[in-house]
Amino acid sequence: MKLEIFRTLWGYTASKAQALEELLQAGFDGMEARLPLDARERAEFGAFLQANRLGYISTVFTAYDVLPDQSATPAVHLNDLDQKLAWAAELGPRFVNVLAGNDRWSLPQQVEFFGQALDLARKHGQVCSFETHRSRSLFNPWVTLELIRQLPDLLFTSDISHWVVTCERLLNDPADDLSAFIERVHHIQARVGYDQGPQVPHPAAPEYAKELAFHQQHWESIWRSQQARGYQVSTLTPEFGADGYLHHLPFTNVPVADLWSLNVWMGQTEREHFERFHHSSHP
Repeated sequence: MKLEIFRTLWGYTASKAQALEELLQAGFDGMEARLPLDARERAEFGAFLQANRLGYISTVFTAYDVLPDQSATPAVHLNDLDQKLAWAAELGPRFVNVLAGNDRWSLPQQVEFFGQALDLARKHGQVCSFETHRSRSLFNPWVTLELIRQLPDLLFTSDISHWVVTCERLLNDPADDLSAFIERVHHIQARVGYDQGPQVPHPAAPEYAKELAFHQQHWESIWRSQQARGYQVSTLTPEFGADGYLHHLPFTNVPVADLWSLNVWMGQTEREHFERFHHSSHP
């Protein structure tokens, strides 16, 4: 199994050509980015991906952005997903990363919604990997584990930093058995969270060594599971981001770290981590 690292475009404002140059320089393999909803932008982006033979992970949100429209029913979310999966198919992504549903729905609604979402993925011939994210259906591990019991075909994008915040602790107690989830993780978003936030100021800082170690143990358990499932390639996106995640100094509003350098550090660190893992599992 090999590791392919994707660059997130979250919080990025320069050109895609520059993003490509930077990601290649950093030794990354592809790009994870929102699906362009405008037809012309989508066609331009598709041409850019094709011209550069660039691997692409498409991110879509159901109804309608990171925070869902609170008045949108499950049917509205499903109609939105149906349309966006058709658009995503135009770009030939590796798979579609979906931020789906709403944390306020009852469990029966969640089960019905995800069952129909799986039907839509099959209809459009797309692999959908559903991301663990606050404000969305998969906002906490316990709801997610219950969904797995009822819908074992679900695949997931693990951004466990969200669960660390939601549960206000590192999920490393013996009672925190996430194995049923780990066995279904398709993609990793690598950001280090802590008990009071989804993003530490810098993952290399010694004061966050415990948090980094927890996240790395989780990612390694996913690699082990993917290897056992016969994955030839594991995908990982370092996903330190802006939008209230990146810490800023009070009064001056100066960021405490450069966003791209955080993601480069995370990518290079996980590349080395994966090499150690791969060597130990293939002595």
